[in-house]
Amino acid sequence: MKNLVKLLFVAIVIAGLSAFTNGKKEIKDGYKIGDIATDFKLKNVNGKMVSLSDFKDAKGFIVTFTCNTCPYAVAYEDRIEALNKMYAKKGYPVIAIMPNNIAVKPGDNMEAMQERAKEKGFTFPYLMDEGQRVYPQFGATKTPHIYILEKTNRGNVVKYIGAIDDNYQDANKVKVKYVENAVNALLKGKEVETKETKAIGCSIKV
Repeated sequence: MKNLVKLLFVAIVIAGLSAFTNGKKEIKDGYKIGDIATDFKLKNVNGKMVSLSDFKDAKGFIVTFTCNTCPYAVAYEDRIEALNKMYAKKGYPVIAIMPNNIAVKPGDNMEAMQERAKEKGFTFPYLMDEGQRVYPQFGATKTPHIYILEKTNRGNVVKYIGAIDDNYQDANKVKVKYVENAVNALLKGKEVETKETKAIGCSIKV
C-alpha cells in the first residue's frame, strides 16, 4: 500500500512538472504562422490604453516589437514610420510595442519613449509592454521583431513573422522587403510567399 501511495505521488509530481514545462515552452515558443493572436491592452506614449480591437476598420496589423536603445531598432525607425504611412490608410497600421525590462534598460522607460516618439514624429502607437506579458505570447526575441496579423472572422491570424527586410545597415541596399511583400499579398487576397524570416536585432531584455 505504501509503495502504491509513493508511486501515485511520483506520478502526480511528474504530471505537474510536465504541465509546468509545457506551459513554459508554449510561452517561450510563442505564435506560429496560422495562430490566432490574443488581443492586449497597453499604454501608449500619449497616456491612453490601446488594443487591437480599437481599430475597427483595420484589415490587419503590423505588430512591431522595438525600443529606443537597440542600434538595430534605431536603424529601422524611419522604415517603420514609412510602413505606417504606406499601409495604415490601406488597413494595416503599425502597432509598435516596447518589450524591454526598464530596470535593465532605463533608456526605454515611458518618458524616454515619449521623447523619442515626439522627436521622430511617430504616427503609430508606441506602447509599453509593462510587466512583459505580451511579447512572450507572441514569442518575440529581438528588437525589432515583426508579426503581421490579418483580421478574419476567427480573429487576428498570424501571417508573417521575422525581419522587416534583408538589410538593417542600409535601407538603400535592401533587395527584399519582407513586410511590404507580405502586406501587399494580403491586400490582394493572396497567400504570403515568405512567411518566416530570421529577426535581426538586439535580444529583448528581461
